[in-house]
Amino acid sequence: MDSLKSSNLGYPRIGVNREWKKLLEALWANKIQESEFEKKIEELRLNHLKLQQEKGIDLIPVNDFSLYDHMLDTAAMFGIVPKRFNYPGGVVSLSTYYAMARGSKGAPACEMTKWFNTNYHYIVPELNDITPVLTINKPLQAYREAKQKLGIDGKPVLIGLYTFLKLSKGYKSGQWDELIALFLPLYAQILRELEQEGVRWVQIDEPVLVSSLSVEDMDRITHIYKQLHEAAPGLNIMLQTYFDAVEHYEATVSLPVQGIGLDLVHGYDRNMQHMAKHGFPKDKVLGAGLIDGRNIWAADLQSKLTLLNTLSQYVPYERMIIQPSCSLLHVPVTTGQETKLGSEIRQVLAFANEKLDEIVLLTKAVADKDSEPIARELEKNQQALREINASSSRKKEHIQEMVERIDQQPSARAGTFAERRILQQNKWNLPILPTTTIGSFPQTSEVRQARKKWRTGEWTEEQYKTFIQEQIRLWINLQEEIGLDVLVHGEFERTDMVEFFGEKLGGFFFTQNGWVQSYGSRCVKPPVIYGDVEFIKPMTVEETVYAQSLTNKPVKGMLTGPITILNWSFVRDDIPREKVAYQIALALRQEVEALEKAGIEMIQVDEPALREGLPIKRQDWQHYLDWAVLSFRLATATVKNTTQIHTHMCYCEFHDIIDSIRELDADVISIETSRSHGELLHSFEEHTYDHGIGLGVYDIHSPRVPDVKEMVHMIDRSLSVLDPELFWINPDCGLKTRGMDETIASLKNMVEAAKSFREKSPVLSSSL
Repeated sequence: MDSLKSSNLGYPRIGVNREWKKLLEALWANKIQESEFEKKIEELRLNHLKLQQEKGIDLIPVNDFSLYDHMLDTAAMFGIVPKRFNYPGGVVSLSTYYAMARGSKGAPACEMTKWFNTNYHYIVPELNDITPVLTINKPLQAYREAKQKLGIDGKPVLIGLYTFLKLSKGYKSGQWDELIALFLPLYAQILRELEQEGVRWVQIDEPVLVSSLSVEDMDRITHIYKQLHEAAPGLNIMLQTYFDAVEHYEATVSLPVQGIGLDLVHGYDRNMQHMAKHGFPKDKVLGAGLIDGRNIWAADLQSKLTLLNTLSQYVPYERMIIQPSCSLLHVPVTTGQETKLGSEIRQVLAFANEKLDEIVLLTKAVADKDSEPIARELEKNQQALREINASSSRKKEHIQEMVERIDQQPSARAGTFAERRILQQNKWNLPILPTTTIGSFPQTSEVRQARKKWRTGEWTEEQYKTFIQEQIRLWINLQEEIGLDVLVHGEFERTDMVEFFGEKLGGFFFTQNGWVQSYGSRCVKPPVIYGDVEFIKPMTVEETVYAQSLTNKPVKGMLTGPITILNWSFVRDDIPREKVAYQIALALRQEVEALEKAGIEMIQVDEPALREGLPIKRQDWQHYLDWAVLSFRLATATVKNTTQIHTHMCYCEFHDIIDSIRELDADVISIETSRSHGELLHSFEEHTYDHGIGLGVYDIHSPRVPDVKEMVHMIDRSLSVLDPELFWINPDCGLKTRGMDETIASLKNMVEAAKSFREKSPVLSSSL
């Protein structure tokens, strides 16, 4: 390289108007033929490349585009298809590819889990008894397409071998060397073919390098990259890391590659400390991840130029590339359609396209320090940041004072769990193995249409309120007929568990088109926390009190917890995340107190995203867990001992954080476990859990109705390690996406299973 270059690491797949999502769903619904699908997908893919070309990005990634997920792409490229899909070998067909992602009539889908600590989900490859083969060189195919059709000399992107293996399943720890030996020749072949094609740079993503790796891990990684360098010595490899700082810095920068990409946003402190202490190799290019690829705020460009000047002390500009901190997959496409936002907000937003503009501007600013147009752009950026930071939305002194004195806020229940449990048993007089649901009931097309009519003004507030009350009344009656012990109002007024609260709290705004991919074709539009979060008025009291008026059984109040609201939003970046969490918690506490004052004395504060917020490095876990637990307790600690606090979580390698979950001090926790029930039970064999707990007894993600016998078996397994006096019976998760008939049938079977177990099981004989 002869001068500072710009690069991108990956571009959003979904399209400005979610064209990608619509094409996938049209194919799945048989509304378009496969040939038409492939043609339109190619147009979309080329348009994304052309946009980056027109913006002036020097190194444009290719093969970052996917028809579902990049881990699934890699598995398919190596013919890693579980036997249940009857794969005949060769290039994996589109139907088999999507069957792996979504399941088919005869074969359940592959597991899906979070991509590191992001809100993106990947498909987990299954390596059980499979010998990999290179079915197609996808990076080469993508490179040729870009070169031939757009004249772009692209930078092929490939998930690194060690990251791919670490994120796969179906093998034992002792098989590492065997697996590496199987895959390494295939990776070498890919790189050799890229080198022969004339590719200049290939980006190999190894985000696993920022996790808590052992010395043995690094030895294996060193072996891998020595072999890959020998296979294609003329190819420039950019070894790309992101999401945090490199764990073994000296060993990583010593690898036989030509470039190292570092996250200088989320891994800024440690990566800079490493460079200050150890320098940076004189024979390598630095991929400087300066622009935040995970959040939507405009960068402080003057600050970034200062950082570039600091970096130039370790690496001259001619051996430096300016790029995002990670792929732009995690942010929306463009702010161009956000026409309803005020200028104060809009001018400090940067989605994917705007982040590319920032990268190019920084590259030009270094090359031409005296350019007046660049100076004007930099001053415009600084003025926008000054305005938002001076905004009254970020100057709520009463909120900031409470957060600064957070240690003076009540954060512990008045009584111990043992004391509360006796009082709550006397108050509620529930049977052993009480039955309940997680919160939501089916949101039918009728419910969605009603909400749309209300939002567009076709319905008045009163019409919509009447409709919601009719739905609540219907489902309160159904729950009583089914025989549930603790009821819920159904959440028919809510589109999304975070959006609902964000719309009612101060400090949030919502985009018109700020969609990001969550998994497959599912896109979400996260709320944006831009100012100090404050309680304005009760948010859930009216519907919950109405539901309670219809029954003598207890109705749970339903809230989303502070950590889930935080982790599923785009969060302001001018103050630490923990302070934002405390603000949300203090606002939710007022809602909890309002519910209790209104006579709702079972309150569920859901935290499905608690575990996914864990930092990548284990050494950082405890600090996060400390403030996450404190946030939950701030929201729930001020209620009476007779008020029962529930929470709900998704299955999350429970054993890793069981002590922190116990520290939440919730009276009852329900956990989504049906797909990993055995693994969770093993955790309870090793760790005692002494609060109320419900393990999902059936999987709500499937339309099938489990029979009573199946659920009895699940209960029986759970009670082999859990105290029946503390056990609750509930579905795995909320029922919003399920059909009405299947929901009623499944809940009837669940109640019958609980009754059957109460009557017949010897486990309960001493309790009955």
